[in-house]
Amino acid sequence: MKISPTHLASHLKERFAGLYIVHGDELLLLQEAADQIRIAARDAGYRDRQVFDIERGFDWMQVQEASCAMSLFGDRRFIELRFPSAKPGVAGAAALEALAQSIDEHTAFFIQLPRVDATTQKSAWFTALERVGVSIQIDKVSYPQLAGWIRQRLQQQGQYVEKNTAGQQALQFIVDCVEGNLLAAYQEIQKLGLLYPSGELTAKQLKEAVLDVARYDVFQLSEAFLAADIRRLTTLLEGLREEDISPVLVLWVLTEDIRAMLRIQKSIQAGCPLAQALRENRVWGARAQLMGSALKQYSTEALQASLSLAAQLDRQIKGIPFLRMMPTIASTPPSHFAASCDTGRNTGRNTGHDTGHNTTCNTKRPPFSTAPYAGLPVPGIWEGLFQLAAGLCHLFRR
Repeated sequence: MKISPTHLASHLKERFAGLYIVHGDELLLLQEAADQIRIAARDAGYRDRQVFDIERGFDWMQVQEASCAMSLFGDRRFIELRFPSAKPGVAGAAALEALAQSIDEHTAFFIQLPRVDATTQKSAWFTALERVGVSIQIDKVSYPQLAGWIRQRLQQQGQYVEKNTAGQQALQFIVDCVEGNLLAAYQEIQKLGLLYPSGELTAKQLKEAVLDVARYDVFQLSEAFLAADIRRLTTLLEGLREEDISPVLVLWVLTEDIRAMLRIQKSIQAGCPLAQALRENRVWGARAQLMGSALKQYSTEALQASLSLAAQLDRQIKGIPFLRMMPTIASTPPSHFAASCDTGRNTGRNTGHDTGHNTTCNTKRPPFSTAPYAGLPVPGIWEGLFQLAAGLCHLFRR
């Protein structure tokens, strides 16, 4: 049986099953789900707890012996199996299938796994476990979900931000500070509970208390670019530059989306349905929805011009000189992009330490230009990445 993490607490109040499988890649939520199951197991009388870390060459006879051994005080047994991989191997798969057939009222099993992909969820060992137990999949808290998650956690400790514009801006401030780092987000929320009493939190209180603990994934650029979210794109690019992420990787992510859109446009022009063209180009899920919307806005000429700029940036990164002018892919004046950056991640933020350099988009950085690109210093590479991203977003909005 499958249940969502939000229904786990109510399920455990109703009954305790003999087998639980928890898998996912969000460490904080995995730990919270595991703690709920352990507490429920103890309340149900499963007090003889044993933990096995399943490594390569693990002796599965240990688990069988533990499940059959009698407790010194007659307590029921609670056995945890922790897997470093969602692929248990041939011996592990056979052992798990056998385990699913040997569940009894005296022994409960708790299996923790990293994220299990769709193919593995259809395997014999996993379906055997799900038939007799309860499976909980822990998904990451995405950027659009983060504000709601923070609001809910604040409510749990009796605090809140108003639902008006000022409250939304205050909530967005927290989101920008903790994006990509849910464990640190939890710690910052707990800190707010210690510093301030129950009730409304003001923007001033949040800016004084919440530190910038955000962590950025270069692959989030794709989501922001396809949604034409220039504010978030600015935040991501600023964060990636501060973390010394290679501009080669940043350019590759943006360029892959441009190339994919060109291929999909070509397939559609040849009579291929959009859904099929997306599948053929390995574009699925939420990215497919964003890509479908973006394809309606970008022309082939605009994408080809963007690819040309990307090629010039690639040459600059590799130190290959050229004398061509940097193409203008959109009539986006420097002031337009600078204004968009004003709402970015570090405006008025208390970082808790002096970084030694400015992190706001529209100060100290020279405006974007169309001067010959050869020979520019390294900061010019990031300047070009910002122009590439901003120009594409501007085209999307027109």
